[in-house]
Order: sequence, then structure tokens, then C-alpha cells
Amino acid sequence: MMTSRTQGYIYVAITMCIWGGFTITARLNAIWHISAWDIAVLRFSLAFCILMPILIYKKDLNFLFKKEPFVLAMIGGVAYCLTSYSAFHYVPAAHAAIFLNGCIPLCTALAAYFIFKQAFDKHTWLSLSIMLSAISVMSLLMYEETGVAFGFGDLLFLISAIWWGIFTVLLKQWKLSAWHSMAGVAIWSAIVYVPIYLLFLPKHLDQASMPHLVMQTIFHGVFVVIVATLTYVEAIKRLGAFQAGSVVTLAPFIAAIVAVPLLGEPLSFAIICGLIGMGVGALQPWRWFGRKDSLQLALDQKNQLKNK
Repeated sequence: MMTSRTQGYIYVAITMCIWGGFTITARLNAIWHISAWDIAVLRFSLAFCILMPILIYKKDLNFLFKKEPFVLAMIGGVAYCLTSYSAFHYVPAAHAAIFLNGCIPLCTALAAYFIFKQAFDKHTWLSLSIMLSAISVMSLLMYEETGVAFGFGDLLFLISAIWWGIFTVLLKQWKLSAWHSMAGVAIWSAIVYVPIYLLFLPKHLDQASMPHLVMQTIFHGVFVVIVATLTYVEAIKRLGAFQAGSVVTLAPFIAAIVAVPLLGEPLSFAIICGLIGMGVGALQPWRWFGRKDSLQLALDQKNQLKNK
């Protein structure tokens, strides 16, 4: 019989495959002429069609009428998806590992500071120093190589990291279950975004082939939205938030390397420096055997004071 720790690493492996696949398939959207507007509506629509009947059957709809699922959906659903999917149309997959996944821990710490006044601990300061140094060196090398240090796609990835950082902090504070978090984000994203897409946004579905649309819809609507969310939460339960999160963070960096032969994307010395620096800063290997992160400790203390 498998131990809880072994189960945790199995869930981590599944999550890594899906998150790594997100980087590759999101980049393929640009190659297959599937716009960010289109993939977002396909993703939200399929997830809605799967989850809404389940919630109706379980008579579990009341949580949808609270503000928390709606706010999380607008930030971690609609806003995050549109900016991150759009970014892949401008820059290679390796840039996502650096400016999106690499910056998420930093943006999460900044969100905790501005929303809950949670000061940076020494680990965050060290991580921040490593990341800023890596971005500075990479930008300098890229400017020397191409004449451009920071592109529009990189800016979109950075904005996406900010959205996800805010989403993560709010998710920790509000303590919704994995099921309610995932279902609420998917359903409210569809309710808000699909009508806007149908009425106002440009549509390019006729420019992509049907097999490509079907593959992307199933992968992003089922595996990314539903499966990865549930496996990630199960991994956290068994391994802890920091260890599970650190291992899973490796997935986009691995995907960036895989994209070189698979998609024929360039991997310059500047990008290699950025990947290494941001990877170390995001993973924080010196904290591998540490306990809870400072934000979680602060939130726990805050909740304890409320209960007294």
C-alpha cells in the first residue's frame, strides 16, 4: 500500500505534466492560429458544461452566490487567462518560465504585502535579489543580442504573474475548498466571459483546424481547469504547500527546454541565464526542508486571534 508521501509525489507528477503541457499547448495556439479570445471561451465553456450539471445534481449551488468565487474567477480565471494566452502569441515558451512562472512567487509575496501588510521575510528578500539579478543580466544580454531587452509578451506574462499572485493570496485567505474554488472560478468565468466574447470580441475559430480546436478545448477545459487543480490540492495535503509548489514550479522550466526541439524555438545564452536565475529564485532550494511560508503563518495567527 502506498504511503501518503508517495501518493503526494504521484499527484505532483500529474500536475507537472499538465502544467508543462499548458506551456507547450498555449504556445501551439499561436502556431495553430487560435487566438487568446477563442481558447478562453472554449476552455470556460467546456468546464461549465461539465461542472454545472454536477453542481445541480449535488444541489451545491449556494456557494456561487458569495462574492469570493466571483472575485477569484475575475482575477484567476478571466484576467489571468486572457493575458497569459495573449503573451504566447508574442514570445517563445521559455519567456513564460521566466516572466510568468518565475515571477509568480515574487508577485505572491508582493500581493501579500499590499493586501495584508505581510512584510517580506529573509527568504523572500534573497529570492527577490536573485530574480532581479537574473532579469537584469538576461535583459542586458538580450539587448546586446537583439536590441530589445523586454518585449510586449514579457510584459503580459508579468501582468499574468501579478493576477495569479493576487489570486493565490486571496485563495489562502478565504480558505475555499478545492472543489468550490475550481468550480466557482470555472463557472463564473464562463457566465461573465462567454456573453462578452459572443457580442463584442473578434472570433478566429474558422482559421484553425477542427482537430486542433478539439485537442486544445479538452486539454485546457478538462485537464488544466479541473484535473490539475484537484491533483495540486491533493499534493499539498500530503507534502505541504512549499514542497509541492516547489516541485510543480519546475514543470514550465522543463517545458521551456522541451520547446526547443519540439517547437523549434531558440534558446540563447541570455534565456539560459534567465531560466537558471529565475528557477533558483522561484524554487528557493535553501528552504526545501522549511516549515510553513510566512504568509500562511501570519494568516493562521490572524484566524486564531479572530476565534479568541
